[in-house]
Amino acid sequence: MDFLNAAAAFANFVLVPGFSYGSQLALGALGVTLVYAVLRFANFAHGDTMAFGGMTAVFGTWWLQSRGIDLGPLPTTLIALPFSIVATIGLVLLVDRLIYRHYRRVKAPLVTFVIVSFGVMLVVNGLVRLIIGPDQQRFADGERFIVSAREFKSLTGLQEGLAFKTTQGITIVAAVVLMAMLFWFLNRTRTGKSMRAYSDNEDLALLSGINPEKVVALCWIIAGGLTAVAGVLYGLDKIFKPFTYFQLLLPIFAAAVVGGMGNPIGAVAGGYLVAFSEIGITYAFKKVVNHLLPQAWEAQGLLQLLSTEYKFAVSFVMLVIVLLLRPTGLFRGRAF
Repeated sequence: MDFLNAAAAFANFVLVPGFSYGSQLALGALGVTLVYAVLRFANFAHGDTMAFGGMTAVFGTWWLQSRGIDLGPLPTTLIALPFSIVATIGLVLLVDRLIYRHYRRVKAPLVTFVIVSFGVMLVVNGLVRLIIGPDQQRFADGERFIVSAREFKSLTGLQEGLAFKTTQGITIVAAVVLMAMLFWFLNRTRTGKSMRAYSDNEDLALLSGINPEKVVALCWIIAGGLTAVAGVLYGLDKIFKPFTYFQLLLPIFAAAVVGGMGNPIGAVAGGYLVAFSEIGITYAFKKVVNHLLPQAWEAQGLLQLLSTEYKFAVSFVMLVIVLLLRPTGLFRGRAF
């Protein structure tokens, strides 16, 4: 039995990727759940808005690199990230002003907002593909690893390596900081409490003197910022391809629904739960298990429940199960 090698293999292929991917899903789900809590509709354009944020970061990074500007061991994209956030916030505010505001004024049914957001999704998706193209784009530079598998083996003397990419470290740290800032804002500031009040009871909030347009604008600003960061971190950690973000909409919505649609804490919990479920169910545990078993009992099969091609199917099944058995999610939905 070789517990340390088994632990290293499990951490390398499940724990570290799970925390990184879960952080990206959590940030994306937070944007979805904030819009749902304040505006009461599921924003299907969220995934392609992430693609827009990633695209602006790609162009910003290329421009900075062409000028010889970099951050040494860190990705140049970190310099371009604020510009991506501003551009994405500008996009969502423009869409709200030109489209969603009209339907709020005429008090359109919620299904209308969902259909309109689907149309916005198609437009943004086409716009991103038209501007940057449908192909994969790599925009990472700097040091690739904080610790490489070879360095880990050399330091520990273990047979299994543990690689920790720079982008994974940035993703986890950025997600923790942003989530802490968001929860502090919602619970400790007067403006955040106004948003919570508007979400809980719109009529009572209006009687209290809360300006609904300011609340809506602030909601889009926060959601747009989180969306941009999530889109950039996902593209930086993996690869930027516009259609990938359309596919990412399923696990993001699964995370929001599993945690409790409209509940920020639930969105974070759902993001990590969906990420670890996808990775854990599609990972072949043969290597980990064989380190824990005597040599005579070594497993011959892959010990894999599903192929990696079915990763998004895991999100779909989780979404269906939660909607059937607990529609409010693990946490109570629609609550700040």
